[in-house]
Amino acid sequence: MKPDEKRAAARAMLDNPLFHHVMDDLEAAAINGCINAPITDDETRAAYAAEARAIRKFRSKLKFLAEEQANADGKGAPA
Repeated sequence: MKPDEKRAAARAMLDNPLFHHVMDDLEAAAINGCINAPITDDETRAAYAAEARAIRKFRSKLKFLAEEQANADGKGAPA
């Protein structure tokens, strides 16, 4: 996939309000699962925390592809 195609696809996802709604719901569910896990269940709490981190990292990666990559065009090191 070419950089322009990646940028366009990332922008399309970020421009879609449904994407943000779904991601917000997923993140909230993961955070609530982490908070509401039994005190002695460290494994479950860690799994929910990892899920929340993965969601945030995915959003961050999309923002990078849509914005930062656009600013880096033509500034890469030669192959």
